[in-house]
Amino acid sequence: MNKPLSRADIQAAKAQNTDKRDRDLAESLGISEAELLAADIGNGVTRIDAHPDRAMPLMTALGEVMALTRNVSCVHERVGTFLDYRSGPHASMVLGREIDTRIFPKYWTFAFAVEKDTPKGLRRSLQFFDAAGDAIQKIHLRDTSNIAAWEPLITELKHADQSGDLTTEPRAPVEGAKGNPDKRDILLDEWARMTDTHQFNRLTSKLGMNRLGAYRLVADTKWVRRVEPTCLLSFFTAVSEAKQKVILFVGNRANIQIHWGEMENIKVMGPWLNVLDPRFNLHLRDDHVAEVYVVEKPTKRGPAVSIEAFSADGGLIFQCFGERDGEGDDLAQWHGILAALPNAEVTA
Repeated sequence: MNKPLSRADIQAAKAQNTDKRDRDLAESLGISEAELLAADIGNGVTRIDAHPDRAMPLMTALGEVMALTRNVSCVHERVGTFLDYRSGPHASMVLGREIDTRIFPKYWTFAFAVEKDTPKGLRRSLQFFDAAGDAIQKIHLRDTSNIAAWEPLITELKHADQSGDLTTEPRAPVEGAKGNPDKRDILLDEWARMTDTHQFNRLTSKLGMNRLGAYRLVADTKWVRRVEPTCLLSFFTAVSEAKQKVILFVGNRANIQIHWGEMENIKVMGPWLNVLDPRFNLHLRDDHVAEVYVVEKPTKRGPAVSIEAFSADGGLIFQCFGERDGEGDDLAQWHGILAALPNAEVTA
């Protein structure tokens, strides 16, 4: 068994790998990203209260920031101001056209305020982590942020324990596809009677399934069509060229971040498929995409049709809906973009 790294060991590794991102360095050292930051407490890092009810209402004072939420395969970056925070016992949210999130507070375990000297000047960020020490949201200040609010915010949120000692838990495995063939007919019957997309998770849970398991089970029906996983570049390109507005969800078990609007500048860099717009960036590992589905769910306003991508282990990478451009928009353009995507080849 390897000896645990000391705080000095971690600090030395950071000094020797200044070109590495914290996430990549932590992985190479066999520690979590939260533990990597904790080793620098007192050296530009301050531990702060992680609970969203304490932290999120204070974010508005910072003004315009860049909010980043990611999973293993996709990074979602949105510029805007944190506005309307609404607390809930199981789920909370920040509502706004630019910063729009869905928060699951029980997973918000560690948090840090970070000041880092870079060739471009001092960079400030607030970084939140789950019990395994994996990042769930990062909030980066910009030149346009209200820097005067930074110190008072840190004073307000400063955690009593500044020792740097963290006790992390093993990372929870991704739940693979879970279906229940015996309940397929019930699933289809109740699917047809849905009036809101939020009813779907309750339906699958009741039937002993999850999202991917249900999609696989009914992929030959009007509700679900499996498409080629290599189609995403053509999908993003078509959305860009048509100036189609979308609602794009990317998240992890603790936080989901939503982009509303167009996606204009599509660029491929190695395995990364990117959206590089002034106030929205998306970085998608296209080579991680194993399954993609076009999914229809009935609602009171008409069918809600999404495209959803999954990794090989069954994790949801992203989910994207068309956004209506005014009340008269029947989303025909969006439906056309999805209809043009090729069906996945079925192998025996």
